[in-house]
Order: sequence, then structure tokens, then C-alpha cells
Amino acid sequence: MSDYIHDDKVKELELTANFIRQSIIEMLVAAGSGHTAGSLGMADIFTAFYFHILNHDPKNPDWPERDRLILSNGHICPARYAAMAHSGYFPVEELNTLRKFGSRLQGHPERSSLPGVETTSGPLGSGLGEAAGIAYGARMDGKKFRIYCAMSDAEHQSGNLWESAMFAGSSKLSNLTGIIDRNNIQISGFTETVMPLEPLRAKYETFNWHVLEVDGHNVEEFIDAIEEAKAIYEKPTVIIAHTIPGKGIPEMEFDYKWHGVSPKSEESKKFLNELRTLRGKIKSEHE
Repeated sequence: MSDYIHDDKVKELELTANFIRQSIIEMLVAAGSGHTAGSLGMADIFTAFYFHILNHDPKNPDWPERDRLILSNGHICPARYAAMAHSGYFPVEELNTLRKFGSRLQGHPERSSLPGVETTSGPLGSGLGEAAGIAYGARMDGKKFRIYCAMSDAEHQSGNLWESAMFAGSSKLSNLTGIIDRNNIQISGFTETVMPLEPLRAKYETFNWHVLEVDGHNVEEFIDAIEEAKAIYEKPTVIIAHTIPGKGIPEMEFDYKWHGVSPKSEESKKFLNELRTLRGKIKSEHE
């Protein structure tokens, strides 16, 4: 058992992640468009952040001493929106306005639209630079809050991300932790086919980062990694979280074609039943 979290809390987080996956399916169906695979794959990590890791206040989202969570790969915002709603930032019912005209929940997060969203994301590769800048400024001001930056693996094909990684490493930004969603897919195929990223760990280590690798669906393991990152004082930390795209829905898992496609209404009934019954391990409420 982890020194940082009890088994009962782990089970609670796992159950919450399942509810968040259900919300992701429901909101994508209501929108009729959006990114499914990555959103489902990061549900466990966003659950861990909003329900255990972050020092934050959903009722006071602009609290100056809050931890900052930057979402660089903004297209997986359904996972973040669902976690925010379930943790109390806004009503869960609002999730069904995803991508609707005038909604606060746009297809990429807009900082000016939704309190609790730290940056407006869109161009891939930009988030780490933003996070590094916030971390650098926080250190100059003597602030104790931590900065986290969630990134996709495929956006590591962008040169500006590596400039940011070099800056953060050379500046020894120990208050910054990056999280890489290592699901091995992008919209046009598998990352190692389109533009190979390996050896990813060695690249970060070369740029003076402390590197950890975890199972991105094991919340206990992920929380332990976050705690280790807090104890590293001489450099930033990056956590390579190995995840399964489309996690929880067998028909979606490992299939890059679900990267930027939303489920159809008739499909969603089956998918939601798979989540609600844990793939048949428990009986459906309709049985």
C-alpha cells in the first residue's frame, strides 16, 4: 500500500474515474463531435488531480495560492471538464453544452470563458512553455504553489516544446511537473510510425529533468509519482504515464481512429453499459 493514500481512497477515486468516463461519453454524444480516445485515457489522471492532488478550491477558482494545472493538449478537454464538474466547479448538467454556440465548454479550453481553466490551449507544443513561465515567475515571487502541465506524446513532435523543456531544465524549475499521456496514438496513426518519439525518457534526462514512468490507469502509482516529484529540489520532473487510448471501452482501446471521433447515439448505449457494469463484472441497473 502507498504511504500517501489509503486503499479506501484509491477505490473511491477509481469509482469517480468511471463516472467521469460516463460523462465524457454523454457529453461527446450531445456535442456530436470531439476527441474520445485521449479523453477516456486520461480520466484516471484528471480524477487523481481534482479529487486528491491539487491544492485548489472549486468555489474560489482564482484563489492566488492554488496549484496550477495547464492542459497543453487541449483537445482532450472533455476529461478536464468532466473532472471539474464532478468536483464542484460548475453543474454536471452543463457538460452537455460541450462545443455548443455560446457555451463555456468549447472544444479547446478558453481561459476567459471558464473559471478554473488556467490557459487557453489549442496549438500543440505550447503548454509546457506557459507552465515553465508560470513556474519561473512563482519562484521569483517566493510562491509555494506547484505547477503541473499535461501533455500529449504526439505534441513532442513540436520543436517549441523541446525549447521549453530545455529552458525548464536549465532553470532547474523544481516546482514544475510535466505529465505525458503516452498512449502512442495521434490523429493519423501510431506515434512510432508517424514520427518516432523514443527514446523519450532519455531525451528528458538529457535536458536535466527527473523522469518517472507509471501506469496511467493506476491512481495509486500516479499519486506516488507526484509525491516523489515534490521531493526533487534540483530539477523539474516529468511523469511518463502509459495509458490506453479509449480506456474502458473495448471497441475503442488502442484504436487511433477514435482519436478525433465522437460516439454515435446508438453506440453510446452499449459503451455506457460497458462502463456502468465494468465490462459485465456487475449487473446493469436495467437487468
